[in-house]
Amino acid sequence: MSEQNIKNHSNLSVRINKYLAHKGVATRKGVDELITRGKVLINGKLAKLGDQVTETDTVEVRGVHHKKKFIYLAYHKPKGIVTTNPQKEEKDILKNTKLPPDVFPVGRLDKDSYGLVILTNDGRITDRLLNPKYEHEKEYVVEVDRKFTPAFLKHMQEEIQLEEGKTKHATVKRINETAFRIILTEGKNRQIRRMTGKLGYTVRDLKRVRVQNIELGKLPANSHRDIQGEELEKFLKSIQL
Repeated sequence: MSEQNIKNHSNLSVRINKYLAHKGVATRKGVDELITRGKVLINGKLAKLGDQVTETDTVEVRGVHHKKKFIYLAYHKPKGIVTTNPQKEEKDILKNTKLPPDVFPVGRLDKDSYGLVILTNDGRITDRLLNPKYEHEKEYVVEVDRKFTPAFLKHMQEEIQLEEGKTKHATVKRINETAFRIILTEGKNRQIRRMTGKLGYTVRDLKRVRVQNIELGKLPANSHRDIQGEELEKFLKSIQL
């Protein structure tokens, strides 16, 4: 594109490099380079590194540059691998498998759990997918250490008091005497393990099988596939992008 006028419809003030990166113009570093070269204007004036923009500002990008190509991947995280920030001898997702540059995991899945993790280089989806106010669905298959009662499933659906507050209502379906499916619309740290612990049970196996319309399916452990076409379109629409 040779020239682009972009209107900020957000009520929040954000750094110009973050704003344009989320619009797909370039990475934050790439936007900083465009600013340094005098290619970015805010309300007709040359932008400076660190400038903020609000809903009343019009941002103009001048000159020829390439729009950032977004990548979306479904990855099957195996047990024993941490999502991010490995400690000592631990391995994280990015060190455990070969991935495109700049891709990062959206959200967490604890070391002892396994299953679907969304990987992307699109920073726009992080808040949209993780902020509990949007109530996006994440589905898990869980096995506990002993037979559970109907009361246990009922309590898992209802609000459970954790240290940082009550959980939101969940959808729970029995699979067998020790296993169930649960759909959450929030993502507190180790939430399912803590919820079952409050009710006197211990998780033996925990697998994430779905995030919104993206399903793990038969994807082998430690492998990934592209999210594209109709599946991607539906996913982005569901998070309002």
